[in-house]
Amino acid sequence: MYLLIVTGLSGAGKSLALRCLEEQGFFCVDNLPSSMLKEFVSLCNNASPAIQKAAVTIDSRESLLSRSSDSITEAFDSLESPYEILFLDARDDVLRKRYNEVRRRHPLGEAGDAATGVKRERVFLQPLRDRANYILDTSDIKPKDFPSLIAKVLPEYENKTFSLLFCSFGYKRGVPVDADFVLDMRFMPNPFYYPEYRSLSGLDTPVQEFISSQPFVPEFFSGLEQMLARLIPLFLEQEKHIIRVCFGCTGGRHRSVAAAEEMAKRFVARGMNVRVYHRDINCEAADIKERFEKQP
Repeated sequence: MYLLIVTGLSGAGKSLALRCLEEQGFFCVDNLPSSMLKEFVSLCNNASPAIQKAAVTIDSRESLLSRSSDSITEAFDSLESPYEILFLDARDDVLRKRYNEVRRRHPLGEAGDAATGVKRERVFLQPLRDRANYILDTSDIKPKDFPSLIAKVLPEYENKTFSLLFCSFGYKRGVPVDADFVLDMRFMPNPFYYPEYRSLSGLDTPVQEFISSQPFVPEFFSGLEQMLARLIPLFLEQEKHIIRVCFGCTGGRHRSVAAAEEMAKRFVARGMNVRVYHRDINCEAADIKERFEKQP
């Protein structure tokens, strides 16, 4: 049986993730104490028919049972079935906002306070985050888009083919917390300030050509390609099967998008399994439209 352990910060979307996994055929249990993991695995293996895929959520609420993070990882190590860990994270300000919006008490906060709760929870969960196979940043993900976010990593749970994920984002909305590499593309002119490019994106040929024509950009792309090509075998030796390379610019629509697309093309040409994810491209387009519609 394959077991997926879903953990992470309160308010980062663990319950949503579990619902998505259930739709994918996983047998799911929410908030299972880690001390019951071995018994749960045994029940799944002895079921008729045997359960092939299961998912459980385990999080900081274990501290309320006087359990330490070390005791949780020890429970993981005692498992005889293969398992992986999915850690859901989000920016502190987003987590606090989510708690305040629904007026929920944080399980680790002083008198339910979200600010102190998030701070304590990060410390408690760090050993679990360090061991995670997959880390997903849900800061800017709407509930309706959550299934597509989970779907981006679901194929990797049973497929150990190495994947390169090239992501674009806007610094105005924060750096993705699940990034392995972060490259800042703000060293070049911003196409936003050129009227002929403003309504376009880094997916459009004119913007890509504009960016490729800037000083140092071709050297930057070539140097990055060579560095990643040399590092990938080393990551594989450490059994890391996904590398997330994130390109950032101000809004996440022009420079970062073009950079992610360019590097994706280069590694597709190398015969590698490549995926591309443009986190902020659509919300930045909406922001630009709103800003200019307000102008007289």
